[in-house]
Amino acid sequence: MVTSEFKLFKLMLVSMWMAISLSGPVHALDIKSDVSKESGPFDLFKFGFKAYKNGQKEEAVEAYKYAAEKGHTGSRWALANMYADGDGVTQDDFEAFKIYSEIAQQGVEPGSEDTGFFVNALLALANYYKHGIAGSPVKIDLTQARQLYFQVASTFGVPEAQFQLAQMMLAGEGGNASPQQAKKWLNQARKSGHPGAMAVFGNILFDEGQTARGLALMTAALDRCKPKDCSWMEALQEQAFSVANEADRRTAVSLSHAIASGSD
Repeated sequence: MVTSEFKLFKLMLVSMWMAISLSGPVHALDIKSDVSKESGPFDLFKFGFKAYKNGQKEEAVEAYKYAAEKGHTGSRWALANMYADGDGVTQDDFEAFKIYSEIAQQGVEPGSEDTGFFVNALLALANYYKHGIAGSPVKIDLTQARQLYFQVASTFGVPEAQFQLAQMMLAGEGGNASPQQAKKWLNQARKSGHPGAMAVFGNILFDEGQTARGLALMTAALDRCKPKDCSWMEALQEQAFSVANEADRRTAVSLSHAIASGSD
């Protein structure tokens, strides 16, 4: 179950670099006259970002490639995203996979400004291993996907990784089923406001007999979910709501407000 939380995480990184990239004077967007492949990697990255924002994606790709060759992690990440999304280039998940792999293999020092790119690359790789890439050497490897989600969930505390790891633990994908461990990760993710984790954790509690609280979490999830993610959460909530008694429904509605506001 892939959510839009992963894309939101990517957008947070874009916003962070936007503030850096747009500082200073704006140059003419001409890769041949303003910035050359001999320019420093950060200058190339800033140029690429400005070109991208102005819709000149061919220039952005060229600048990112030059900067990536010089080892600039942010440029590698931006280039991988463009290949993954087919944004300004022909979509090529295997090319994106290779670039994300370079970022992951490079590693990151504690406290480094590249930490976000590293974490995002690990999440992207986990997703590729979970689903495979058709027509490429990258086949489904649930064990590897689970290990990567665990690394990001435990080391960096990213709610999306905690949610994906819990889903695999519940299904017994990539290892033994572990419902209790899954509940732990879901609870951590839902405390960070992850709507998918709220819905799944709430459904588990509901099935365990904590009817009002479980229904409250599923209801709160609907207030937080992105439109593209809401349908399966809504189905869980409606099913639970239909079998709950009136007292539990009322209690759940009251609790859901506290959960949605972050006070529970």
